[in-house]
Amino acid sequence: MKIRRGLIQKYASIFMLLLRSYDAIVPFIAGYLAYVGTYGQLTLPPEIMVALLVAVLLVIVSFPRFFLYQVWRGSFLWKELRQVSVAWTVAFLGVLFLNFFVLKTDYSRLWFLCWFASSWSLLVLFRIGLRLFQRWARQNGYNVRSVMIAGAGKLGKELAEHIQETPWLGFKVVAFFDDNPDLRGKTINGVPVLGNLSEVSPFLDQQFANQLWITLPFRAESKIKCLVEDLRHHTVEIRFVPDIFGFELLNHSFSDLAGVPIINLSASPMEHGRVIKEIEDRVLAAIILTLISPLLLFIALGVKLSSPGPVLFRQKRLGWNNQPIEVWKFRSMVCHEELPGMVTQAKLNDSRITRFGRFLRGTSLDELPQFFNVLQGRMSIVGPRPHALEHNESYKEIVSQYMKRHKVKPGITGWAQINGWRGETKRLEKMQKRVKYDLYYIQNWSIWFDIKIIVFTVWKGFFNEELKGVFSGSQTGDGFSGEDLQYKPILNSDIHKVSQISGQFVHLTEKEFLLQKSVENTVLESSKSSFG
Repeated sequence: MKIRRGLIQKYASIFMLLLRSYDAIVPFIAGYLAYVGTYGQLTLPPEIMVALLVAVLLVIVSFPRFFLYQVWRGSFLWKELRQVSVAWTVAFLGVLFLNFFVLKTDYSRLWFLCWFASSWSLLVLFRIGLRLFQRWARQNGYNVRSVMIAGAGKLGKELAEHIQETPWLGFKVVAFFDDNPDLRGKTINGVPVLGNLSEVSPFLDQQFANQLWITLPFRAESKIKCLVEDLRHHTVEIRFVPDIFGFELLNHSFSDLAGVPIINLSASPMEHGRVIKEIEDRVLAAIILTLISPLLLFIALGVKLSSPGPVLFRQKRLGWNNQPIEVWKFRSMVCHEELPGMVTQAKLNDSRITRFGRFLRGTSLDELPQFFNVLQGRMSIVGPRPHALEHNESYKEIVSQYMKRHKVKPGITGWAQINGWRGETKRLEKMQKRVKYDLYYIQNWSIWFDIKIIVFTVWKGFFNEELKGVFSGSQTGDGFSGEDLQYKPILNSDIHKVSQISGQFVHLTEKEFLLQKSVENTVLESSKSSFG
């Protein structure tokens, strides 16, 4: 692909100014058109004019604070659209606050709704169109940045391969530099290795390149310093790509602490949205409990009549930050006692489950008291399902990243549950899959993701094929299906330690232990990370 400098790159500042102007003008034009469509009048009254001008001012002030005018090259479109949506919502709420609580003017709700929706649509559609144009331009060689890579190791090779597979990012790798003499004169994925690190500066004296990406390992600190020093007279953009992808990361990100750059190797997107999620949980839990209160009374009566004992089953489980919490469920079994340190999972046709309890478990109605746990602040509506303390002790040593599930509050339902990874866990693979989906939820959390999971929970919980097995005894333990019950129980990680999963005891030989760990590492090996 031939690189053409093009108008976009040459006049980037002008394009950014035009984008800012467009964002500021859109609320005014959309508000005016919404008014004409609502009232059929071409002349704006003074109070409408004030509202539109306030919106323009708020957009000018607030949009930069949501990083909407930074370089979005290499980032995902949905992230930019999310930022636009949040920024416009904040600005619009500012207009509502000013008008209803300061100016105290009364406008048509229809006009407000049309104004908000049309402005949002124009802002989003413009950015989608801009991205499509940029993608076309970059695939045809316009607005492309030429990149050199210092370090032809595994990270450098993967980075170059990823860039070649995504030409719409607008980067083109033109050369490798590495101190390994065996690589000199060779090509990697069609990119030549032009020399060692000391030859980067002479190369730039002869040819132009936009950026230099350093992909050397942390231990090569002295080489990195020397390279940066050699390039002190050049205008090339230098970017260091840290080799953090060998770690098993949870929502890795970059932040700034008093001017010091920090790489977050294990963080949650909920750190900045925790208050929003708390409000979401408490409000929804209060609404749901109000609506289902007659159903709760009926179920409580059914439990009481089904067998002697309390209505609620209470069990200690781990919550947020590994703090023990008490989780409530409607009792679905006859009262019994476990041996110390053992929790026996419910099985297919478990004799301990009452007839009414089987119905509750099959429809997941036994989980409803956990909405009280949400109001108490112990749980969330959506999150990783909490496990018994004894199960945590067994699984945390044999399932990679297992305890990172507790970086958020446990939930009544979750991403793993609606994807079928729930119920009895007699196979190691099943728990690994559950943890994998739980960590995906933590990494990709959003309010919309929560709503999606809630909707699918209602659908899968009450309107799917699994409900047919409620009275035939095919439902199990904690979920919708009784699959994989024919397999042997999970083995513990310590070579000669006793496993207490599902109430059975198994000893591992050293050979069996090493084989099991090999399989675990293969299944849980991280996929190749993407750049950007």
